[in-house]
Amino acid sequence: MEQNLVIGIDVGGQTTKCGVVDARGTVLAQTVIRSDSYTTVEPYIEELAAALKKIITDAGAEGQIRGIGVGAPNANYYTGEVENAVNLSWGRAGSIPFAKMLTEAMDGIPVTLTNDANAAAMGEMTYGAARGMKNFIMITLGTGVGSGIVINGEMVYGHDGFAGELGHTTIVRHNGRRCNCGKSGCLETYCSAIGVAKTAREWLDMSSEPSSLRSLDNITSKDVYEAAKEGDALAIKIFEYTGTLLGEAFADFIAFSAPEAIILFGGLARSKEFLTEPILRSMNDNVLSLWKNKVKLVYSQLKESDAAILGASALAWER
Repeated sequence: MEQNLVIGIDVGGQTTKCGVVDARGTVLAQTVIRSDSYTTVEPYIEELAAALKKIITDAGAEGQIRGIGVGAPNANYYTGEVENAVNLSWGRAGSIPFAKMLTEAMDGIPVTLTNDANAAAMGEMTYGAARGMKNFIMITLGTGVGSGIVINGEMVYGHDGFAGELGHTTIVRHNGRRCNCGKSGCLETYCSAIGVAKTAREWLDMSSEPSSLRSLDNITSKDVYEAAKEGDALAIKIFEYTGTLLGEAFADFIAFSAPEAIILFGGLARSKEFLTEPILRSMNDNVLSLWKNKVKLVYSQLKESDAAILGASALAWER
């Protein structure tokens, strides 16, 4: 039987999304299991394999699965291991041979593993906004800031498999916010969803400017977005500040890989009507003249509900 289908798995801190995908990027069957119900990996793999076998049956895909692609935090493409993933309840104890364990549980179906941002980049190149592009940078703006770098049509993994941690480049050199990675001033601490919420809280404390955000106890980036849509001046300024920092960082990123485009994905990217103009202005003000007004800013074209599965599934077509 022809093996013309793949499986995509997106492993998150709370849930794991799985789906059977065809070559056109159609998700034929999908399911979700908890990631955070286990303290060791063995029972998690057992439940994951059972869930995968069920959606294979649901899709009528027995014998047609070419491979499995997995996007996960701290995943190493070279070794197939998840290494010291502090935000996975079962992933904190050193290196876990995730690809090997899942292949065995799935009766020998090959498994390819990489981090979630690289998986998103692969998904855009296979199914989305980066089709036909050979050089681009994928930036995921969610709880953190992730990145996947593609040069000459190839994903950049680096010497040890962890290249592309652009969220942990320094954007504020002096008195920057402390990052969970142990550094200070990382891009992630300012331009992630959590970073935007923190900027809002700091600015409300430092000023007396009227804002609808003052009535909220636990401000989220979504609250800031909703306030900006209602014309709240402080919320709009927060997005201008966030976009300016992103543009400055992108100007530096452009210098090392000369991409055709920077592609934005993730929950915070939904605020594009407030981010696009300050990003482009700041990026072109700070980039070397060689690339001024040449690099496109593009937003993901993947259907949001399927994006994580599609991104991971793209890895499986490589085999």
